[in-house]
Amino acid sequence: MTLNDLNPVLVPPKRLAAMGILAASKKVEFGYLRDQLDLSDSDLSKQLKALAEAGYLTSERTGKGATRKSWFAITKLGHDALHFHAAALQRLLTPTPTSETV
Repeated sequence: MTLNDLNPVLVPPKRLAAMGILAASKKVEFGYLRDQLDLSDSDLSKQLKALAEAGYLTSERTGKGATRKSWFAITKLGHDALHFHAAALQRLLTPTPTSETV
């Protein structure tokens, strides 16, 4: 187990937290994510853009004008990346003892 097993896109806590919320939902509205993560619109947009560029989420806009909303959903690739990243974090937190550490 090395730190290289961590997914660099998911290392930032804001992105990891957003992915956790997305993984637990079919789709999530921008305002809900912003409020749950206590982020500014611009900060959340930056984090979601990085996740979208990695192929970890999709976005959809609905409505027009004042009723316009942006919705986000995790992709299969995003689910897989989150699973592997979480497993790598778990291995960091509960390393297997070796003869050098005993």
